[in-house]
Amino acid sequence: MTQSLSGKVAVITGASKGLGKAMAIALAGAGAKIALVSRDKAKLDAVAEEIHAAGGEAQVYTADVTSEADVVRLASEIEGPVDILINNAGINIRKNLVDFTLEEWSSVQNANVTSVFLMCRQFIPRMTGRGYGRILSMASIMAHISLAQRTAYSTSKTGLLGLTRALALELATEGVTVNAISPGPFATEMNAALINNPEANATFVANIPIGRWGKVEEIGQLAVYLCSEQSGFITGTDILIDGGWCAH
Repeated sequence: MTQSLSGKVAVITGASKGLGKAMAIALAGAGAKIALVSRDKAKLDAVAEEIHAAGGEAQVYTADVTSEADVVRLASEIEGPVDILINNAGINIRKNLVDFTLEEWSSVQNANVTSVFLMCRQFIPRMTGRGYGRILSMASIMAHISLAQRTAYSTSKTGLLGLTRALALELATEGVTVNAISPGPFATEMNAALINNPEANATFVANIPIGRWGKVEEIGQLAVYLCSEQSGFITGTDILIDGGWCAH
């Protein structure tokens, strides 16, 4: 089946690069009108240009989604109904728990969980009452397994799964589905240094059962399906896309 998102409006945070950019391009390719959100206008403009060049529709909005005031302003700038919300913005700070300051710990929780609360609270009223809506939040394999120095990140992404399940139940009768995606290792700008180091890359890839990094396009197509009409019976769950990492 073809997953068409023609006429749908999708708000995507953290859309200036990496997986957010990939999902924006994929949804635009399926016909959605994209509201690109991040703090970096120059990078957002480049993504919008790429979407326009491919015949898609996109508009740029700058906002810090950890700020209640910014999220309220953002919602006022995006006019009309919203069909799809993808919460992709987030950060990671890697260090031992005892070395975290409260400010650092809070910054990870605010970026990865509180921002999702703020965006959902603001945009859910724009989805309900129409029989269709899709909320996707980017979790991580670190919500299922973990590594040293990932205490703040793992905590935030595990909390995001709890938010996803509870919110799915709140919105089930509205036709609004709420799901998470947990990516494993993907070939994004963030991982470029590792990918470009042949020895380190070979060691890392040896731990991925499929034997390669994920392609960002694979996240994009998964997001298109989860936002389509065909996925209407999937809600309150998390989709692992990790090359078999968590099956170890």
